[in-house]
Amino acid sequence: MKPTHPKHGLSRPTTLVLFALLSVWIVPILRAQDGAGLDGSSAVVMAAETPAQHDARLAWWREAKFGLFIHWGTYSAYAGEYKDKKDYGEWIMNNAKIPVAEYRAHAVNFNPVDYDPVAWVRAAKAAGMRYIVITAKHHEGFALYPSDVTDWDIADATPYRKDLLAPLVAAARAEGLKIGFYYSQAQDWVHVGGAKSRHPEGDGWDDAHKGDTDAYLRAIAIPQTRELLTRYQPDILWWDTPVFMTKERVAPLAALLALRPGIITNNRLGPGFPGDTSTPEQFVPVTGYPGDWETCMTIGRHWGYNATDTKNKSGSDLIRKLIHIASMGGNFLLNVGPTASGVIPQGQLDRLAEVGAWLGKNGDAIYGTTRGPFQSLTWGSVTRRGQRLYLHVFDWPADGKLRVPLLSRATSAALLQSPDVKLALHPEAGRLVIDVPATAPDPVASVIVLELAEPPVVQPLVSRAATVTASAEQPSQPAVDANDGTGAKRWRAPADVTSAWLEFALPAPALVQAFGADEPDVWPRLKQRYTLAAEVDGHWLQLASGATEGHGVVGRFAPVTASRFRITMECEKGQPGLAEFQLYQAE
Repeated sequence: MKPTHPKHGLSRPTTLVLFALLSVWIVPILRAQDGAGLDGSSAVVMAAETPAQHDARLAWWREAKFGLFIHWGTYSAYAGEYKDKKDYGEWIMNNAKIPVAEYRAHAVNFNPVDYDPVAWVRAAKAAGMRYIVITAKHHEGFALYPSDVTDWDIADATPYRKDLLAPLVAAARAEGLKIGFYYSQAQDWVHVGGAKSRHPEGDGWDDAHKGDTDAYLRAIAIPQTRELLTRYQPDILWWDTPVFMTKERVAPLAALLALRPGIITNNRLGPGFPGDTSTPEQFVPVTGYPGDWETCMTIGRHWGYNATDTKNKSGSDLIRKLIHIASMGGNFLLNVGPTASGVIPQGQLDRLAEVGAWLGKNGDAIYGTTRGPFQSLTWGSVTRRGQRLYLHVFDWPADGKLRVPLLSRATSAALLQSPDVKLALHPEAGRLVIDVPATAPDPVASVIVLELAEPPVVQPLVSRAATVTASAEQPSQPAVDANDGTGAKRWRAPADVTSAWLEFALPAPALVQAFGADEPDVWPRLKQRYTLAAEVDGHWLQLASGATEGHGVVGRFAPVTASRFRITMECEKGQPGLAEFQLYQAE
């Protein structure tokens, strides 16, 4: 049996590491003469990539667009049930406060005798996915591979006793898919000193796992990261929940990435390390994110296997989410949660197959495309490849006229599935009208290929020219931050305010028919009620109202001409806020 907590006797770093503010890459240099990292590694600096080098490293990921997330661990053996409650997921140990000894003993029920990594990879490939990310270690601290630094792993704590990662890596590469690992570097509910969410540093609900964070990083997180990078050579390292991470604690983990040149990482390692990709979770940002980003999402409600979680998102919903994500320049990482025996639930496989069937016909409109020129369209979304636009039409026009608010000159239009049948184009002031067949070719999303004679130009958002004021704001999070063109900054009311409004004063009256709002990407999610109104003839006319789950909202209403619009936000817990608010003109 391998020791659970080997003693390395290593010093903490005495040499600070400089972190670049933007995309950077790690290269080892000379061993520090006056100190070492938490794992005794050499000091490193961050060497800036050139834009060309960065683009080359991210090229395959940007092309891929669609990936498979797999949450799998000993929590799967609970199937969501503990004592009298059946609605747990991968957080079951933390949420139910299961003692360490009891949780470890239950691992005998994790025996994936039905595990077929080749079948998993082929299901992902048939779904149109180009890469896979699996939980090498989730917050429960359990490793899906034989780790040399703990006995809380597949080889020592379960009847299966065989590596789960190596055959999946081999199967993925045999099918031409990239492979990555999720690794919970900070949270670990079994090992001594790992962070426990909602508990102070070093604390927990069981004396058996309380302890020193730095000792945990030295004994478990740093050597396991080295194991994963050197044994399997992954293409992606997907960190999660940087609880209690500091720049000093981040440094030795970041330094290890030099062991795998070309690796892509996300933004969840910790302070000072932005990674390559942003990671909105369980929602599609209304306005997208700047740079490279990836929405991760479950098919049902839970990440890990839950036997009662059978109400899945529909195939059409997932297809349209993929389209909208691509139209905003992002990737979609869609999750499955296998059982303890190694079976992906059939309902989840069915959804993957539905997405794959659509991509099999329309993949050219997704793979390798870039963000479309439109922020919002009432009938669908648009992806782009150079001067070619792919119009993904969700709501087929009943009058046979598709209205595209485009100023650029178009040369031709055709259905993606019938490229030889050209559709008539009718340029109008401020837009292009396309004659389309009476019936939609695809019930979920029909794709029209629009060729342009020049780069696409569209009308600017009317709200971008607005003067923005608020009934209440914080100096560090003012009203104008909700109108900066991205969700990177935010407007928030002061802590003692539960209801506040934003007002947008346009330079001139405009005909508006829809709005989009992104909410701050914070935990816990803001749950807010909203009311949108416009000043018409000296009175405020209500246009839309509803509630959010912290994931933003898009609303449409009867077109109205006005120059002043006001959205009121009421927050269930905490102060109200918005990351971005946009008004959309009629098409």
